[in-house]
Amino acid sequence: MQRGLISALLLSISGGLLGSILVLRRLSLMGDALSHSVLPGIAIAWLLCGPSPVALFIGALIAGLLTALGSAALSRLTKVKEDAAFGSLFIVFFGAGVALLSRLPVRINLENFLFGSILSVSPSDIKLSLSVSALTVVIFIIARRGILLETFDPSFHRATGGKGGFIHALLLILTVLNLVAGMQTMGVILSLGLFLLPAVTAYLWCETFLKLLLTACILALISSFAGILISYYTGIASGACIVLCLGTIFIISVIFSPKHGVLRKLIESINQHRSVNHSLD
Repeated sequence: MQRGLISALLLSISGGLLGSILVLRRLSLMGDALSHSVLPGIAIAWLLCGPSPVALFIGALIAGLLTALGSAALSRLTKVKEDAAFGSLFIVFFGAGVALLSRLPVRINLENFLFGSILSVSPSDIKLSLSVSALTVVIFIIARRGILLETFDPSFHRATGGKGGFIHALLLILTVLNLVAGMQTMGVILSLGLFLLPAVTAYLWCETFLKLLLTACILALISSFAGILISYYTGIASGACIVLCLGTIFIISVIFSPKHGVLRKLIESINQHRSVNHSLD
């Protein structure tokens, strides 16, 4: 459990940072496509090297990078929009993964890789999580100006000589690295939840960029800690437990957020309706 907890906490930091950018740039569904597109890489790696964690990681990483960079290249070289390119490549890669899995000579159980298992986390997985998380934080510090401009005003950033394409590709690569690094703890299917749910929840409470980043990281850390403990004592998949904890906080925020919550909007609507009725009387 300790290794799974450490890995989840490390990825919570980088996941909170990247998730905030994905939400602000409206790339959430592209992250979902990346998390599914690693399946053929896992299948090919299993076919060539067997159940080697290193081989499965490399295969998933290559498949994810091909999807990310391939969609970016398609959107720039053709008239296809990037979201459509992501969707097309995701479907092709996912279909190829299912086909490859169905043709393997042995029946394999990929449940741990798809949904996560704290018992499958090894010391090498912790090193990988530490490396990826540290790399993400360092890049955010070094390239903070470029990331900020590319997030809020990409046209201005590129018009003033900024390397918008490079920043965009760098963010996609970091997303793939974090998704694959979370393969053992969260699973490739549910690891996206560690990115998006803290960021979306923080978005409902925060009005500034820095506060959004910090709040997303804190929410991810708290939910990872609680989710890993629940997973350990109940036997439920660790990725599912973490996502459910994040989902609970998200639903509470949707209802009770002081500025953007449903309850606040409902109260404003009732007050406005009363005001109109009062003026008519």
